Amino acid sequence: MELTSKVAKTKESKNILDRVFKLTENNTTVKTEVLAGITTFMTMAYILVVNPLILGDAGMDRGAVFMATALSAALATFVMAFLANYPFALAPGMGLNAFFAYGVVLGMGYSWQFALTAVFIEGLIFILLTFFNVREKIINAIPTVLKNAVSAGIGLFIAFIGLVNINLIQQGGAIITLGHIQSPLIVLSLCGLLLTSVLFARKVKGAFLIGMILTSVAGMAIGLVPSPGKIIDIPPSISPIFMAFTDVPKSQIFSIDMLIVVFTLLFVDLFDTIGCLVGVASKADMLDSEGKLPKAKQALFADAIGTTAGAMFGTSTVTTFVESAAGIAEGGRTGLTAFTTGVLFLISTLFAPVFTSIPAEATAPVLILVGVMMASSMLKIDFNDLTEAIPAFLTIILMPLTYSIAEGLVFGIVSYASIKLLTGKGKVVEPSLYVLAILFIVKYAFAG
Repeated sequence: MELTSKVAKTKESKNILDRVFKLTENNTTVKTEVLAGITTFMTMAYILVVNPLILGDAGMDRGAVFMATALSAALATFVMAFLANYPFALAPGMGLNAFFAYGVVLGMGYSWQFALTAVFIEGLIFILLTFFNVREKIINAIPTVLKNAVSAGIGLFIAFIGLVNINLIQQGGAIITLGHIQSPLIVLSLCGLLLTSVLFARKVKGAFLIGMILTSVAGMAIGLVPSPGKIIDIPPSISPIFMAFTDVPKSQIFSIDMLIVVFTLLFVDLFDTIGCLVGVASKADMLDSEGKLPKAKQALFADAIGTTAGAMFGTSTVTTFVESAAGIAEGGRTGLTAFTTGVLFLISTLFAPVFTSIPAEATAPVLILVGVMMASSMLKIDFNDLTEAIPAFLTIILMPLTYSIAEGLVFGIVSYASIKLLTGKGKVVEPSLYVLAILFIVKYAFAG
């Protein structure tokens, strides 16, 4: 009788999840979605370590930043899960945190409280832009060829991140060079890449997750990477940085420098998020017949709300993570994937020693393989039409070379609009895309 009751409760739980996240409609299962969410979390858990290190350089309490990172990531990802029902995860973005610490605080000489104020203002502006559909219109104005190019470019970008993270590629030669291939850590990563590749090619469910776990365990067993000192730790307090921007003088809030900082954050985050959303959604076949992203407005609210709340918690700009593609590659198609990732961010506050012990050598193979999968979007580009091939190629190649999704997308938009106009095909370009192209040209013309 008790067993029957448990089975009935399990079925009821699955039915609720099916209704909330439309699993059957999206041809997926609870098991697949949860596994995808775990995989996404494992590939982006590094932010729990890296973000406190970077913002710590700005003088912030690293333990408090760890908590702010986990909480803002969980909140924004939950908004994505329930409002948009998309498998995208969010967290404080790389690059934006570096600008926060090294650009605003150490470079311009302002306090970290000033920088948090800029992030808070940015979040409020994003909420307004999203409410009035400005960001959605920008997404819909981007032609399908550039959306496919962005997907492929992100593939190269995250694969490049994986290679750099394990020092297989490093600075040297003219620009970069091959790392020390005999390094035991690089050998560990390559073995992890081979193992995960074989599992993935054989279509083993959870290939990425299994590969990361086995690579981590192997590295710890032979002493190449440190094992966690303990399993559970008391979550640090967020109080040293919570709502810290309330003490910033009004003279600084209404200054030209604040305007410049907010504009920079807006620009980078806007096109990083748009690039990530359309690129990953394109690869997951989530775009409609017109190449538009359904429920784009709801998805964009997630990072707007996450950024605003994140500033209150005490962290830099929250954005959609390209590592979401890892979970999508595992079959994630709904908000249940994102919900799972968000729950793990909350759990991570208790099990920080374990989650932060996953080495780059274990996550890099996954990033590289996700790059392989996303790069296949190049097959959808008509390279016989040079008015489409050239902008697409510039988009793809500049993302890894500039280490920025936003810069690749900007060059793609400007070149697409310019080449189409000057070859007599200007009518196929959305008017709003011309406006964007002009704004980008002006921005770079007057860049410091």
